[in-house]
Amino acid sequence: MTHAAEARERFKVSVDDYVSYQKNGYLVVKGMLSKEDTLRLQQWIDDIYTGRNVQLDHLSPSPAWMSEDQKQANRLMSARLHMPHQHDETAEWGLLHPGMLDVLEALIGPDVLALQSMLFFNPPRRGGQGWHQDSFYIQTQPDSLIGAWIALDRADTENGCLWVAPGSHTEPIYPPVEPRKTYMHAGQKQIDGLFAASAASNMDDEVNKLSEVAAKYGDAVPVELDPGDVLFFHSHLLHRSYKNETDDRFRRAYVCHYCNARSWVPWGGGNERHVLSRGRTHLPYALPQFGTPVELTSLDDKGEDAGSMVVAMPGGDMGKMEMGGES
Repeated sequence: MTHAAEARERFKVSVDDYVSYQKNGYLVVKGMLSKEDTLRLQQWIDDIYTGRNVQLDHLSPSPAWMSEDQKQANRLMSARLHMPHQHDETAEWGLLHPGMLDVLEALIGPDVLALQSMLFFNPPRRGGQGWHQDSFYIQTQPDSLIGAWIALDRADTENGCLWVAPGSHTEPIYPPVEPRKTYMHAGQKQIDGLFAASAASNMDDEVNKLSEVAAKYGDAVPVELDPGDVLFFHSHLLHRSYKNETDDRFRRAYVCHYCNARSWVPWGGGNERHVLSRGRTHLPYALPQFGTPVELTSLDDKGEDAGSMVVAMPGGDMGKMEMGGES
């Protein structure tokens, strides 16, 4: 470990941006990733789609691969790859991008835990997802989940950009039809008037009851992004996408989820399976597996802040690292 000597200029969130996020439930940061960083992710996803990189094939939810010719012509269809950061160096690097963590530190920090990564392809004439709330699927207590949607292609209304219901992040999480312990959010039992989120994520608004909640907030807003732009959005925010209606354009995105590192996370194997990305925590955590540097904070022998440390663990095992006396 070495002391972080402020070797890079931190990205700062403005007061207006912070207020906008709290008011609307989302924040768009244009050009969050540099052209070089965006190109790295674009080349990575190109290699996966064309078959030059096959090490993540097993992560596809439907890996019934076609003929060799079909693989090259229409590989992965509209699939998404789940948790590639646990298997791939570039995926881990994208999840732990320092500029994105600067924004997350401002919105939910100073302690940030990286939970999930997903790679979306959405080729022409495919894709789409109905109204849903991300905390319906990933529970954190205290409730601090946040998403970061990195555009790798131009995303607009023609090829299936995200649509949001501004202000809907003030809604509670609507529970599943058959409640399970891991879906029960703190205080949910104390909220009268909640109904089961029947057909959450279903694209048919007639059967997806969350469409009724989204309608309370007026017209939905399309979030159009250019490659390298990042949408940060609250986990209660109602959002959706439509099918890619173009014949020749993809809508690829790398989508990651985080929470405050002081939150308990029963999802995905528990806190010890998720990467401490910024700050410190009293809970178990993992470290980067592929050597991506993260800025952690330690305490001195008196329990006082001893400053930031840059931690890189090439090939390191997942586990807890002592943080200056915290337990």
